[in-house]
Amino acid sequence: MTDELKEQYDVVVIGGGAAGLNGALMLARARRSVAVVDAGEPRNAPADGVHGLLGREGMPPSELLERGRGEVRRYGGHVVAGNVTGAKRSGDGFTVSLEDGRGVRARRLLVTTGLVDRLPAIPGLAERWGRDVIHCPYCHGWEVRDRAIGIVATGPISAHGALLFRQWTSDLVFFTNDRPGPSPEDLEKFAARGIRVVEGPIARVEACGAGLTGVRMADGELVEREALAVASRMEARAGFLKDLGLKAVDHPSGAGEHIVADPTGRTEVPGVWAAGNVTDLSAQVGASAAAGAMAGAQINMDLVNEETDAAVAAHRAG
Repeated sequence: MTDELKEQYDVVVIGGGAAGLNGALMLARARRSVAVVDAGEPRNAPADGVHGLLGREGMPPSELLERGRGEVRRYGGHVVAGNVTGAKRSGDGFTVSLEDGRGVRARRLLVTTGLVDRLPAIPGLAERWGRDVIHCPYCHGWEVRDRAIGIVATGPISAHGALLFRQWTSDLVFFTNDRPGPSPEDLEKFAARGIRVVEGPIARVEACGAGLTGVRMADGELVEREALAVASRMEARAGFLKDLGLKAVDHPSGAGEHIVADPTGRTEVPGVWAAGNVTDLSAQVGASAAAGAMAGAQINMDLVNEETDAAVAAHRAG
């Protein structure tokens, strides 16, 4: 990502994942000047491949993004490496500040910075994240099918996750860790589906070489598992928006914090749109890309309306 960052664009896209690049592609094809500023920290970087994306099944995330950057550039868009630290209202547009001191002005902003996964503080867990410690059965279930899987409870949603993962394996253990145990209703469902419950705190996650060994309990017992599923707390990367009065709030699901946006990506701050995981915590790559395309089209229409109003006013003035 070596494109030179100009002083002014129609749209600055903050974040260069699937949502940001697809939004930029729509805008560039609409003959808008657009720059994508990307910090290079994709959430799915540890994953071997992207799954559930028609036509790109199993493609390494880095390859998908590289192709996307090339497509944006093909239509005149810029893709620039940089970490955005702030955004402020400036006249009828915005000024975006980067960590290295650069700044860029834009008429509109598209925020696609994604989220950060906060994992339980269990030794050995984070080191296996994205490989044999996973979170989504639709993203990784096929790869761990028929293996010994453990569910590490992080909240009420974990019971739902256990019932989902049961579709991919019959060897499933639910670890309560330091959380309250499942409800009587969930326990009945677990018993009916053959899901074993192990109570008590987890001491650490153990691995040998390239593979997961199991879960070492605080009492010393080792529960052998080949993969673990854990629902992370998902927090939008949105601190740089505070000067615009836009901040992440609790998601209705209780799964984390997100930026609120309508179905088109429009936020409560005029001129600012959001797409992808920064607003939709559960969106996979395909859904994020589609949301970016929608937001890009909506931003272009917003600019068209503004330009048309100005042209009508000039026409009336003779």
